Order: sequence, then C-alpha cells, then structure tokens
Amino acid sequence: MTKDAVTKNGQDKPRVLIVEDDSAIAAGLRLNLRHEGYAVTVEADGEQGLKRALQDVPDLVILDVMLPTMNGFEVLRELRRRGNTAGIIMLTAKGLEEDKVLGLDLGADDYVQKPFGLSELIARVNAVLRRRAALKPSVVLFDDVAVDRRARAVTRAGEVVALSPREMALLLFFVDHPGRAHSRDQLLEGAWGLDYEGTERTVDNFVVSLRKKLEHNPDEPAHFVTVRGIGYRFDPVRTTTTT
Repeated sequence: MTKDAVTKNGQDKPRVLIVEDDSAIAAGLRLNLRHEGYAVTVEADGEQGLKRALQDVPDLVILDVMLPTMNGFEVLRELRRRGNTAGIIMLTAKGLEEDKVLGLDLGADDYVQKPFGLSELIARVNAVLRRRAALKPSVVLFDDVAVDRRARAVTRAGEVVALSPREMALLLFFVDHPGRAHSRDQLLEGAWGLDYEGTERTVDNFVVSLRKKLEHNPDEPAHFVTVRGIGYRFDPVRTTTTT
C-alpha cells in the first residue's frame, strides 16, 4: 500500500468509488476527494463499476444514473441484492421526483442533481459516511476476542493483542464481511488498497499471523478458514476448516 492509501497515523483512508462516464466530472471529483483525505478510484461504465464495487468493497460509491452498459439504478439494485452495504450517492442530470424515489427505494443513501457544487457534494459524502459508521457496532466479538473498530484495538481474554497496521486492516476487512469467501486478490485490494504491491503469498502470511494471534488452535482454524480453490472466509461462529 502506498502512502496515498493510509493516513499519517497509519490508518486506512475511507475508500470512495466514483462511477461516472463524464471524464471532466470524474477527474474533478477524484482530485477534490483525494484532497479531502479519501482514497479514490474511478470507473466509467456500469458493468466495470459494479465489478469494482464488489471486488474492492469501498466505503462509499458515487454513482451516476446515466451510464454505458448498465445504468446507475441497475448497478444499485445489483449491489444491494448481493449484500453490498457501501454508502451510495446517486448523481443525475434529471430532476424528476420519481427518479429520486426509485433510487432511494433501491437503497441509495442520497441523491444529488447535476450541476452540483463540490462543497455540497463533499459535505454529503461526509454525512453519509458518518451515518454508515454509526450503524456499525464499535466492538465485534468472536470467541474470547474483542475487536474495537473505532479504537483499532484487539483484546483476547481481556489481554491486549498487538497487531501491525497491515494485520489490523486485514482483520477489519474480515470482520466487516463475515461468512463471505474472498480470493487472495480481493483480500489484497479490499484490506490494503489497489496500490499495495503484495502477492498471494503475502495474504497467506498475514492470515497465518492472525491465526496464531487469535485462534485457539492455529493449525485447525475455526474463524479464519481456508476455502479450497478460492481463498479465505471469516466465520464469527466456531466452525471447521474447509481445505
């Protein structure tokens, strides 16, 4: 992961995906959101935007309605159908009330009409992310492990467990997506960002480290489970390894 993907204190920046086919609008949004401290990626059509959102699991998607290959409503519907919980702000040149109602009914968090002011849009981005963060429990528990998202701290049986920033980022990605199998590439990008220059072996090493620190029996992991032919899955409830 490059310095652009983390804050000065080593924490991951909130990830924003822009799905917009107007290159000037997309470039302006990317520049300003990066200046505000976000890690930003851009896609120019609906199908690629959907693929990127499912792969990268961003914190927020800025989604244009009128897109090539799939329109914004279709992308939004598919994201929610697949359980994606990212915050979503719809962008549209239309001012029709029924379009706004449809977007909100499909699961959008907010709706902004073009042309828009950058300051207003950034304020809406901040507001959606605050609301989304408030919905997540601060502390996630499994077995005798407690993961405090806000404090970025982990304890096991009441004792502090020291994790590196990379280990913490991977753990938070796992606990935010329980029960879902992820490939090593998805874990690389989801936990550490697109710019992180790691390999599949890097993921294996970090998973082994988490098992040693958080599993009762690292050799027979119950929570950080290997999924044959795919990668890994986090199970909060004690289970058995699928190898």
